[in-house]
Order: sequence, then C-alpha cells, then structure tokens
Amino acid sequence: MSSPAPHPTQPALSESVQVINPDGAWCWFQDERALVDPEAGLLVVGSIASGGADQDPARRGDLDLTVVDLAAGTAQVVTLHPGFEADDHDVPALWRRPDGRWLAVYARHKTDNLTHWRISEPGDPTRWGEERIYDWSEHTGGRGVTYSNLHEIDGRLYCFARAVNDDPCALVSDDHGDTWSYAGKLFDRPKIGYVNGYARYADGAAGLHVLVTDHHPRDVDNSIYHGTLSRGRLHDSTGRPAESALFAEPVPDQAQLTTVLATGIELGGAQLSHAWTTDIREADGQLAAVMTARANHRAEPDGADLGRNVPVDDLRLVYARLGADGQWTLSPLAHAGPGLLPHEQDYSGLAAIDPYDVSTVYVSTPVDPRDGTRHDHHEIYRGRSADGGRGWDWSPVTEHSTVDNLRPIVAPGDPSTTHLLWFRGDMRSSQDYDCEVVLRNSPR
Repeated sequence: MSSPAPHPTQPALSESVQVINPDGAWCWFQDERALVDPEAGLLVVGSIASGGADQDPARRGDLDLTVVDLAAGTAQVVTLHPGFEADDHDVPALWRRPDGRWLAVYARHKTDNLTHWRISEPGDPTRWGEERIYDWSEHTGGRGVTYSNLHEIDGRLYCFARAVNDDPCALVSDDHGDTWSYAGKLFDRPKIGYVNGYARYADGAAGLHVLVTDHHPRDVDNSIYHGTLSRGRLHDSTGRPAESALFAEPVPDQAQLTTVLATGIELGGAQLSHAWTTDIREADGQLAAVMTARANHRAEPDGADLGRNVPVDDLRLVYARLGADGQWTLSPLAHAGPGLLPHEQDYSGLAAIDPYDVSTVYVSTPVDPRDGTRHDHHEIYRGRSADGGRGWDWSPVTEHSTVDNLRPIVAPGDPSTTHLLWFRGDMRSSQDYDCEVVLRNSPR
C-alpha cells in the first residue's frame, strides 16, 4: 500500500470543543483508540469515515488517524487504509513502541479473517510503513475476526481479538509488533447466538484486567465477569489462578472468573438484566468498571424478548469498584435512556472512566443525571465521586445540543491534561452515520 496522504489541516484548536475530523466514529471494543505522546505533544485517535449524508462519498470506509499537535493547535487526518470498510467496529488499536514508532492494528467486522497492522516512522504518526497482514483462517475456519486491543503482559505484546468460535483470542509479538503469531484462546464456551464474550481490557499494576460478558445481550441475559492476566495465568478478582496456563488447554469459561454484575440483581430501585461491558480502568491502585444493563425488562418465557428490534425503554449505567478483598461494590451511575438504535436496542451513548482518576467519569445520555430531565439528544456529563462511586456530583460538558454526542473517550498518556474526545451527529447504524469527531482539552 502506498504511503497515506494527509487531508487538509483543520482549524486551530483551543480549550473549547473543536472538530478535528469532519467524518468519523468508533465502536468501544478496541483500545487504545486514542493515545497521547506527551514528549512530542501529539494526540492520535482512530476512526472510520462513513461518507454519508453531506460527507464526501469517496471517503466511505476510510480508516483514519487524526493527529493533533497539542502545542500548535492543529489537527491532521491521515488515512491508513482508504475504503477499508464502512463499519465503526474496524477502528485501529494504537500502541507506542519503545523505539518511538507508533503501531496501529485493525480488522474488519467479521467479513474476513485478517488482522492488519502498520508501523510509523520514528516519532511521526503522520508517516507510516507498508501494511502487513496476519491470516487467522487456519484457526477460525473462515468465520471471521473482529476488534483489536494492544496490551503488554509480562514483557510480551498481545493483540486481543474476537476470533476462534467468536471467543476472545490473542496474537503475540516479541518484537514490538514487527511480526505476530497465534497465542491461543483466552476463553472458550459453546457458541450461542451472534458471538461469545464481549471483552474490555485495562492495564494494571498486577497485570492486564479483562471484563467480559457471556454473549451478546440481545441473545442471552448476560452477567459480567472480571479476571487478571499475569505471570502466565488467568486469575479471578481475588488472585486465584485458573487451572491451566494462559492460552493453554483446558481453556477456561469466563464464568469461572469473579462475577461483577449478576443478571437479576436489584440496584437503584431496578432489576438489572442483559448487561454489557462499557469501560474498565485502574489508577493509583484503584480498579473501576462501568457497565450497561436493561432496567426492569420483562423476560418472555418463549424468548420473545431476545433478538433485534425488541423495545428497551430504560438502560442504566452501573459503576463498580474492586475492594482490597477481591469483592466488587456496585453503585447506580446514571440513566442511559432508551436503546440508541431500534435494531441495536442495547446500544447506549456509553461512558468513559478517567484513566488517571477512576472517581471521575464521562457519560453520554439523554437523561440529565442531576435531575432526571429528558433531552431530545444525548449530552455529555462529567461525574465526580468522593465516596467510591456511591454518590456523584455532575456537571454538563455539552448543553442544548441539536445532535447526539456519543461514545466519549479520555485519551491516556498525559496526566496533566484531560483530552476528552467524542463524536456527534446522526447515527443510524454502525455502518451508516453522519458524525464528526470533536476534542476538548482541559487542565486537570
């Protein structure tokens, strides 16, 4: 593939909200989707162009990186793979290598069996080397691969993806992403519905955290589980190791880990079900997670409440904090409103935990968490807790919006500044949207 061509530089940035890419969106099962290089003063965020509505149709499916020069206040959109696929599930995971180069890894949404990656020039995420490919076919049997998550465990770099049997799996690299080989399956269970577990990952002092569901919430009334990967083993929240070595037989079922949110639990005056993973972060030795769940959803005995286009009028955001005893404490966080899309009734505006302060969260919701006022569009709110998540003080980041503000990210890499990203506009599906990527920088 030829070297990517940058698009025209965007207008100068300030501390106000600024558009840094006029056409882009992302899913939430890839990380890091945005990352700061504090020495170079650069912020990089991945997205997929839709090319719909008033956007340039020639940009449809472009896999982009927006590179923001934080000192100069300029943003440049670099296309890693033109026409890759118009699907927000395809956004790249980013990692900064020890040699100063950037690594970007990405995959399509189950339409092939390939993981793609590119490596930048030293210190310059606007210039990239040739694209390379890992083919999972001998492991997946041609059933496709999705998502990319880059994390280091015990000195080795892993790319976690949904692959074999639609379970969480991984590739491993011992040369910082120059080459990859198959590591194995992280979890294993019989396939039900569309896919198996939806996993979120977070770096921690004692290893890599994983927060994972049973299946898709429209197929199964999910619970959510937590474990940690370190020292060649998968451990539950108390530190108890799994029977076998990491990625070795017998591969564990995620239900062998610690249950964080059990379906049917009563919380905040509602019975919760059909849970989904949203975010997980560790900071200063504290681990927190955010999840979504249906509130007071009536289960039909014949399974008629499963599948697409089932009305879900009340989604809730739940905050969880892990104690020193390995036990989780759950607290109501915010109302998330009804399902974002009719055919994806468990989609919400989502939430992001501050990677440097797990007592600070950013949520996207059409329901004001201060007083329950309903708005026509999703707004972004910042919540701060002084008591481990039991109570929250809220302040608006956006107000009186004429479009939805969705899927916030707080980019890690710079502890001195909060780099808050989201996209706003009209989202009709994961493949069809008219959204722009925005950034707000603010001192901590």
